[in-house]
Amino acid sequence: MRHSVIPRFTPGANVEEISRSEHGHSYRLSIPAGSANKYRLAQLDDYTKTARGRFPLRVPINLSLSARASSNSIPGTWGFGLWNDPFGLSLGFGGNPFRLPTLPNAVWFFGASQESHLSFREDKPGQGFLAQTFRSPMFHPLLIPAGLALPFSRTTTRRLMGRVIGEDGIGLSVDVTQWHSYKLDWREDRVSFEVDNAQVFESSVSPKAPLGLVIWIDNQFAAFPPEEKIGFGVLKTPEPAWLEIKDIEKNM
Repeated sequence: MRHSVIPRFTPGANVEEISRSEHGHSYRLSIPAGSANKYRLAQLDDYTKTARGRFPLRVPINLSLSARASSNSIPGTWGFGLWNDPFGLSLGFGGNPFRLPTLPNAVWFFGASQESHLSFREDKPGQGFLAQTFRSPMFHPLLIPAGLALPFSRTTTRRLMGRVIGEDGIGLSVDVTQWHSYKLDWREDRVSFEVDNAQVFESSVSPKAPLGLVIWIDNQFAAFPPEEKIGFGVLKTPEPAWLEIKDIEKNM
């Protein structure tokens, strides 16, 4: 079943429909070169004007697509998969409903430059090209001490968040500048990742529904490193960057 998506992009960025055929639509998501004082995003999703509790996707779902990127080292983040848009207001713009930030539930192929470290555990990768999954409750008693500790010890906050947020993932050795087929299989008790019809990772950390489809490229980073300060920000993009997607399908 083909999947309908809605484009969103900041000024100067673009989501272009390259072609349309019996196999579906092809898109190029691009962000321009620029300094580190402006956020740049190109995104396709299926939840833009939907409240988080009414996101459209629930288990079981099999999502597949083909993709290639402009570089193996794009400044910022990019990827495709399913998530609950946990950042809410911090990433929202133009026409989005009011969403408070929440804990992450996600399963995705995730690309992150060296400034990022999107992991709350010492034994899991936080940058590079990843197969990654998060499972979080809506609320946990440890969130209170984690919030109180943030102004005084970011290491303590990260450690407590790591106890609340279920996480799993591996780094992938894939030349993302070449076309590859990617597949996610999301079940109640597991998730599975495939690249070019070969399984590359499987985990029992399955995110909580509902989720939405997201495909994006931006110049933002979020870092939760083990020994350093937690950080967020935007990065300089020395040259234009893009992500091409085709053959998006989902089976429920």
